[in-house]
This record gives sequence, structure tokens and C-alpha cells, in this order.
Amino acid sequence: MKAKKGFNLREVCGEQIIVAEGKENIDFSNIISMNESSAYLWKKVQQMESFTADELAQLLTEQYEVEYEVALKDATTLAGQWVEAGIVEL
Repeated sequence: MKAKKGFNLREVCGEQIIVAEGKENIDFSNIISMNESSAYLWKKVQQMESFTADELAQLLTEQYEVEYEVALKDATTLAGQWVEAGIVEL
């Protein structure tokens, strides 16, 4: 997977949200709110050429006290939500 360009994390009224920037994302009408851990992961994937759910799970276990199996399940779900929202591509 790969984060699409032009979708950036911003803090708005104390909440972390993904905003669409640039002409190529002009039709983006979703507001994606991120909790602390998903915002952390989004910042990381924007720096990566591509990523997998396994890599997201590893990042979660490094940053938070969470078992790998739980992190992998959550990372897989989150990655699927990002694909569905159109902010990452396969």
C-alpha cells in the first residue's frame, strides 16, 4: 500500500483530521478523524515509499504497549479503512 499524495494530517479544533490538498483531490468530500495511534501511523506512512499491515503493526508495538497479534488485527482494519476512504492505494 502507499499513501496518496495530497492527504495531510492537520489539527483542527483539537482533533486530528485528514485534509485533502491539491487539484487532484478536489472531489474529496470525506472528513477522516484520527485518534492518537492512527495519526501516529499516518505520519509514519507518509514518510514511507510503501507499507504493509505488518509494518504498521510493528510500528504500533514499538510505540505502544500492545501485543503484536492485537496490533496486526488493528493495523489490518485501519489499512482497509484507509483504502476504502481513498487515502491510500494498493
